[in-house]
Amino acid sequence: MTATPAAGVDPTQTEQTHSVFNQVPDLAHYNLFDTDPGLRAALDRLGGAWHADALAGYGARLGDPEVQAWAADANRLTPELHTHSRTGERIDQVQFHPAWHHLLALLRSQQLQALPFAQPRAGAWVARTAGYFLQAQVESGSLCPTTMTLASIPVLSKEPALFRDLEARLFSTEHDPRDLPWRDKTAVMIGMGMTEKQGGSDVRANTTMAMPVRGKGRGAEYALTGHKWFFSAPMCDAHLVVARMGAADGPLSCFFVPRFRDDGSKNPILIQRLKDKLGNKSNASSEVEFRGASGILIGEEGRGIPTIIEMATNTRLDCVIGSAALLRAALVQALHHARHRMAFGRLLADQPLMRNVLADLALESGAATQMMMALANAFEHADHDPQAAAWKRVMTPAAKFWICKRALEATGEAMEVWGGNGYVEEGPMARLYREAPVNSIWEGSGNIMCLDVLRALQRNPDDGARILQDLARLSNGHAAVREELASLQAMLHGPAEALEASARRFAQGLVLTAQAALMIAHAAPESAEQFVASRLGRQHGRVFGTLDADIVTLGRITSRAWPT
Repeated sequence: MTATPAAGVDPTQTEQTHSVFNQVPDLAHYNLFDTDPGLRAALDRLGGAWHADALAGYGARLGDPEVQAWAADANRLTPELHTHSRTGERIDQVQFHPAWHHLLALLRSQQLQALPFAQPRAGAWVARTAGYFLQAQVESGSLCPTTMTLASIPVLSKEPALFRDLEARLFSTEHDPRDLPWRDKTAVMIGMGMTEKQGGSDVRANTTMAMPVRGKGRGAEYALTGHKWFFSAPMCDAHLVVARMGAADGPLSCFFVPRFRDDGSKNPILIQRLKDKLGNKSNASSEVEFRGASGILIGEEGRGIPTIIEMATNTRLDCVIGSAALLRAALVQALHHARHRMAFGRLLADQPLMRNVLADLALESGAATQMMMALANAFEHADHDPQAAAWKRVMTPAAKFWICKRALEATGEAMEVWGGNGYVEEGPMARLYREAPVNSIWEGSGNIMCLDVLRALQRNPDDGARILQDLARLSNGHAAVREELASLQAMLHGPAEALEASARRFAQGLVLTAQAALMIAHAAPESAEQFVASRLGRQHGRVFGTLDADIVTLGRITSRAWPT
């Protein structure tokens, strides 16, 4: 039976309660590289201009709605663990949505898992950093196996016989998703297995043991028995694993542990479960047991910790890049929203207080981009330049500490720009916010990073002087930077126990001073001055939107950050 409209009521009005307007369209069809002047300028300045055309093409592809849909699907349709086949065989397979493999194929197409080693030319590190930074703005989980594969290359290259077979597969620009022995594949990914439940960041507490099977020493085969509490990307073709030699108190060594044995049988690496994580949902992190798993000793016996530290230094750079990318993505989404959303009679982007918040986010993002590119340049020159080596050793953990923490605050602030629309899973902000904590935790949390800064300075006492002198040079004698440098110098010469207790304060001051110096050297003067005044001049209230600038200046800062 059809209801009859009440007398005097227009039937068409009962069918539509409202029209949809003042809603912000999805951000799509934009070029992530072309719309980032700071990134492009740093790439050119640091010798990576030869890669600009490739990055422009990549930036356009990443702005395509299809790629953005892959990112959403890979995080919504998460990995599934299958421990056994239908007929009862132990298979320990993690199945991923096709979107995951599309994202990995994109990363491999740009050789982001190997570029500085596969193409060792001037600017290779900054070129790779720029590409990784672009993809990290779209999807974070796929970065994990990419990072670990890159970090494994310097370690594996010291094993000539093994590396001869691995090299082409590590450097491949194609993704091979097949679950086969690594020698049967065209491309491989390498993971890491360090963390155990009783130790966490304290790898020296590990209890996994390795017993000799064929031969002893470097290159020999061992059987590993034990467990790993966080075993990221378990479908990698092999993992570099830390285990003790022969006894519970034996020396820690590093082993190459493949998913399959050389005879094609499955290596007994039993996946117990996948971790139900806060974020990074597209990437599988697992808990595993080794039950006599075959592994090849990598490096010298008892040198497992130095070997893993070498890998960790590279992965920490990627934590910096990944968090800088989250800062950038949050800024761009906030700007896009504010430039389309009306409130109280005008666009959000035109309202003075909102403009202050957006400009402050732009300064934070710009300074993080400057820092990550400076670090990438240091990685490129560290082997022959003592100053670059100092930056790599000291500034990498300091930057990881600070920039990863700032990403947490910035993604929350950008979500607030969106208001309630930012708090629902249909939009991009919730995923950005849930991704933000992982880089602060992975490869050493905040305290570990700050203590590593102090340890690096203690092991290489000249590094502190080199870095402080370099910051003085970059800042061209700026008074506020000089004052901070003097304060840092005084802390370094204070009592050791007091310095350790103040390690976070020191690391924070070091990074902010470095960012200020980089902004003075390379950013627009008014952006640099606003950064220095707010971060070093104590005007900043630690919440975004407390800049002391007129509305026109604030508008210019945001326009430069994302000129669309």
